[in-house]
Amino acid sequence: MRFLKMLPTILSIILLCSVVAISNNVNNRPVTPEKIMTVSNNFTEEMKGIWITYMDLDMQSTDKSYKAFKSKFKKIADTSKEKGFNSLIVQVRPFCDALYKSDYFPYSHILTGEQGKNPNYDPLKFMCSYAHKIGMNIHAWVNPYRIRTQSTPTVLSKNNPYIKDKKLGVKTDTGIYFNPASEKAREIIEAGIKEIVENYDVDGIQFDDYFYPTQDESFDKSEYTAYAKSVGAGKALSLKDWRIANVNLLVAEVYNIIHSTKDNVQFGISPQGNIDNDYNMYADVKNWCKKYGYIDYICPQLYYSLKSPILSFPKALNQWCNLEYNKNVKLYVGIAGYKIGTNDDNGTWKLSNKILKDEVELLRKKGAKGVIFYSYSNLNSKVTAKEISNLTKILV
Repeated sequence: MRFLKMLPTILSIILLCSVVAISNNVNNRPVTPEKIMTVSNNFTEEMKGIWITYMDLDMQSTDKSYKAFKSKFKKIADTSKEKGFNSLIVQVRPFCDALYKSDYFPYSHILTGEQGKNPNYDPLKFMCSYAHKIGMNIHAWVNPYRIRTQSTPTVLSKNNPYIKDKKLGVKTDTGIYFNPASEKAREIIEAGIKEIVENYDVDGIQFDDYFYPTQDESFDKSEYTAYAKSVGAGKALSLKDWRIANVNLLVAEVYNIIHSTKDNVQFGISPQGNIDNDYNMYADVKNWCKKYGYIDYICPQLYYSLKSPILSFPKALNQWCNLEYNKNVKLYVGIAGYKIGTNDDNGTWKLSNKILKDEVELLRKKGAKGVIFYSYSNLNSKVTAKEISNLTKILV
């Protein structure tokens, strides 16, 4: 009996030993958690989530007041609940910035039009309060690595971590990203997660599908060369395995930070639906699902129609359902509201007006524990009306 009571702690120690091994192999830095934790997993309600993007919360067409923000969010939350959703997945850190009071990241430009400008209210505090008031869960959706796309935000704040220290990030053809090989960048990302969990009544933290933005060897060549030199000839991981280890280290440390801070907060990741694409971004989705200590849930973005000729929803769903899952990890499925009525997937989204309904029924049949809809902006339009009506019937 004593052994059974100690088993979660033993598993945590095993996890931490493996993370220490990864860390030592990456940059010779041991991981020291604040405390060994026993993780509860009492998340029994079916996930019926909806992604609320930073664009859904953009205040540019308003007077940018607290009153206007409250009105906007209330409409989002009330409409989502009316349609049968029970969880709001709200993008609170889209570009190395924050929709909350942060010690590490400047306020997001979507609040005032200028990154770093104080809106004089706390958006996340209100969103948590109102979501819970109407009986909904709220997960803070974080883009861990993205600092800037080619054009968004137009100007980065002087308080943006990258502006203060250019060594933290790397410029690419698609934008600027935190370097996953940077220990300092990883520590900033992790500190930002900790302050959300400590200071806000969130039910979960979710990472999206952005990891390494490129496979180009020059992206982190100097860091990899230094690493290989530090461990000695013949002992270095391959570039691919080293990059995977960098991402795995962040994921494992974030998991530990969250559950060491508030054990009832879930940590989930929503990777791309194509597993091969995930590995091209060095996202080790199979091990995240299989091994204890990375995530509480995974929600692949299965943004495919039922009859997509390249990769169909049923085929992709089967691939994810057939992975090996740790008993603590739940499978949710992301579905594509934004493709309703479009010509995507060779026009197969026009074959029916109940595709999403059929997909939800299928994922339930296959044993997935929930669904997340992308995104709120596609919930109310003439194009999506019939499809959403059919979906709502099985959510409510």
